[in-house]
Amino acid sequence: MPGSIPASAIARPPLPAKRLRNVSPAAEAWRRFRRHRLAVIGLIVLATMVLLVAVGPLFWKLSINDIDFSARLKTPTPNHPFGTDDLGQDIFARMLYGGRISLAVGLAAMLMALVVGVTIGAIAGISRGAVDAALMWLTDLFLSLPQLPLLLILIYLFRDALKQTFGPEVGVFILIVLVIGGFRWMPVARLVRAQFFSLREKEFVEAARALGASVPRQVVRHILPNSLGPVIVAGTIDVAAAIIAESTLSFLGLGFPPDIPTWGRILYDSKEYLDIAPHWALFPGTAIFLAVLCINFVGDGLRDALDPRRVL
Repeated sequence: MPGSIPASAIARPPLPAKRLRNVSPAAEAWRRFRRHRLAVIGLIVLATMVLLVAVGPLFWKLSINDIDFSARLKTPTPNHPFGTDDLGQDIFARMLYGGRISLAVGLAAMLMALVVGVTIGAIAGISRGAVDAALMWLTDLFLSLPQLPLLLILIYLFRDALKQTFGPEVGVFILIVLVIGGFRWMPVARLVRAQFFSLREKEFVEAARALGASVPRQVVRHILPNSLGPVIVAGTIDVAAAIIAESTLSFLGLGFPPDIPTWGRILYDSKEYLDIAPHWALFPGTAIFLAVLCINFVGDGLRDALDPRRVL
């Protein structure tokens, strides 16, 4: 019709704008972590090991102290999946029990190292002058000490006293956690101090300072949460180092008593039978290797996931 407006000229309503998905920092970190395949595999293997040592003894009823001389030094069988030792004790049952102690030592020593390291690093990073210099001098002093000889000396000096006070298992556990964690906080302190030096001059900290925020509030609410990414990665490395240190001490005969089978202690007991019963050392050695390797993979994945400068 004359004067009619063509249908193509009629203005169409605008399409609704596509909503941007609001992704939280935790979800973004998890997405980045999942892109690291070795870290995901390491997390699955590590979670499986933790689940086995946590609930395995509830289903595997053999006692760690059951002695059967007729089955001594047997290779793996359906009744003894990991074989037996020189007393006929089931190695699988002893590894399930010892895995709890080895992993608990690693986690407890890591927590101690993180608490001490974050505290000292935060105080040094927010302070200036003599306080920072004194704390860094203390950190350098601990870094320069030979760790293994000092660990042996401390164990010789305090092991019997702690055994009498807390019992043989708890006393040695406390001692090993204290001596391992006491020599693992220095790298964490240096890392946190460097993070504080970088963050305390940022704009958001300057804004908080201009609004009258006290120094403790600046540390707790603004600086420390933004420096935890590298600290978490360092914590995973400390877990692996603590497991290796505990296994080393137990292998040297200076860890837990012989009737408390940690992975390192099982390795120590098997050293005289490597030629006729290699399975006795193979399984605990593999467990230590897998635990440390998986923890390192998880730490590598966390480093990539928590690094804002890395694009995945």
